[in-house]
Amino acid sequence: MVQPAADASPETGAASARRTDGPTWFGHPRQLARLFTTEMWERFGFYGMRALLTLYLAEHFLFNDSTTTGLYGGFTALVYLTPLVGGLIADRYLGSKRSVKFGAILMALGYFTLCFGGETAKPYAVIDGQRYEVQVDKSTAAKQQYVIDGDTRLAIKGNEDGTVSLLAADGSVARTVQKGGFEAGGDRSTFFTMVMLIALSMITVGNGFFKPNISTIVGTLYEPGDRRRDAGFTIFYMGINLGSLFSQLLCPWLSVAVGWWAGFGLAALGMLFSWSLIQFDGGKLDGYGEPPVRTGPDRSWLIYILSIVAIPLVWFLFVNLMNSPAPKSGEGMLGYLLALPLMGKLLFGTFLVAVPVILAWSYKVGSKVEFQMMLAACVLIIFNVVFWTLFEQAGSSLTLFANRNTNLSVFGLFEMTAGQTQFFNAFFIVALAPFFSIMWTALAKRGLEPSIPVKFGVALAGVGLGFLALVWGSHYAGADFKVGLWWLALLYLIHSMAELCISPVGLSMITKLSIARIVGLMMGLWFLSISVAQYVAGMVAQVASVETVGGQVTNLKVSLDTYVNVFWTIGLVSIGIGIVLILISPLIKKWMHGVQ
Repeated sequence: MVQPAADASPETGAASARRTDGPTWFGHPRQLARLFTTEMWERFGFYGMRALLTLYLAEHFLFNDSTTTGLYGGFTALVYLTPLVGGLIADRYLGSKRSVKFGAILMALGYFTLCFGGETAKPYAVIDGQRYEVQVDKSTAAKQQYVIDGDTRLAIKGNEDGTVSLLAADGSVARTVQKGGFEAGGDRSTFFTMVMLIALSMITVGNGFFKPNISTIVGTLYEPGDRRRDAGFTIFYMGINLGSLFSQLLCPWLSVAVGWWAGFGLAALGMLFSWSLIQFDGGKLDGYGEPPVRTGPDRSWLIYILSIVAIPLVWFLFVNLMNSPAPKSGEGMLGYLLALPLMGKLLFGTFLVAVPVILAWSYKVGSKVEFQMMLAACVLIIFNVVFWTLFEQAGSSLTLFANRNTNLSVFGLFEMTAGQTQFFNAFFIVALAPFFSIMWTALAKRGLEPSIPVKFGVALAGVGLGFLALVWGSHYAGADFKVGLWWLALLYLIHSMAELCISPVGLSMITKLSIARIVGLMMGLWFLSISVAQYVAGMVAQVASVETVGGQVTNLKVSLDTYVNVFWTIGLVSIGIGIVLILISPLIKKWMHGVQ
């Protein structure tokens, strides 16, 4: 779930003497406590918002599954892309601390803006070219949808062959609509849709300033060679999971109990707490994350203005993503790539060009050993795309599965909301991280710790196994075509263990294998790979799209079958790719020349 940002080189303005002197917090510089809490509240806001986003798009704006998951994937892709720019701006001009403050303000404003979604979109259906009003009865668990035809109310039932049956009050079929003759939609406000996209754009830009630079400040707390550094980052990243753990319970609960605005409002409050800890630090962070020493006029205000100007540009990317036509069948891979929206072309184009160009440059200027180490890094980066593509189904297809085909009852005592199911991942990470740390240390002492490529392969096989476990659980679905909650929890348990095999070693691997002159560029390529994975995750989730009317599926059996088929396929593919990586791991390990 969590990808830490790289701790860049120390800021020019940092006062090195203060990094080792003075009071400590659990044996670390006392400033770590403030940065830990700052990151905890920022992640509280972000993951609280993320837990709501897919459901908000599907149930409030009544976007179809394809639009919902595509927009979610595009948003999370940009969230991982903008830190590349934000980190560069901080290094050259603003410094990490001012960047964090500015990013926190933009993100808080974005969360607050999401509170203003207007009225829920009104569902309708176009049947054989004629438009009808649709009503959704939310008083029952089934949330049955009805077509209003004059004074008659006909229940909508989607069939496995793609046709739609309209049922009379006595359950008899009053009319059958042939496949393709039933089109669901929603009358939504163009103004509030624009407001929602502006909010996502503000969050995207703000995240670019916040995400990489809070970690950079943590890095400046320690002198080069300080052995407390890794332990300090471990404590810091625990704050990430603690923040997400609580927000993924509270924000979805508020959205159901009070309204969408309350869930997003709580996320905004968390973000404001994060900002206040940096803004009103009482001088505790003086000398850390300061701007580099530069001559000439202060350009900070120009940067702030240009960053705000960038918000409409990001908004345009979202609009283009939503309005891009689907690729036509029969045109092959080239036709598919040409049909991609601008965001897809930007991400895929940059990644597909960057990898071979970097390798060609490494071959030309580096030694044989350096080239092989770079080759190993690029191979693992490509496998990294596969892992996060499947792992990040959590916020899209798995959330929709939880909402539609999961019995959310907890021991019959109460029900979770669909958004709250994302809490499982954060809980398992917090619970299992110490165990994995102890396990790797114990194996290393015995010379049995798996190599980095093997860990990557195990992670890929693990994420596939998680999907197959859920498919297995689907065989025990009830008559309502809903799977028990604990099967979904089992998936998140397996996925969390897989994450702990790949996430903690990724950034460290890049810094160790890269040629020193381009470590920053390789770090950028690592985050670009995650950004590409987020975008592709949205595309994979689109394959699991099912027919909805008024935000609800028309046939739960069809919905369950669709998800099971997709999860079965990606589960097998992921396990297969993981096995391939494990089989070639001796070669990759040889290219790594002793890097552990």
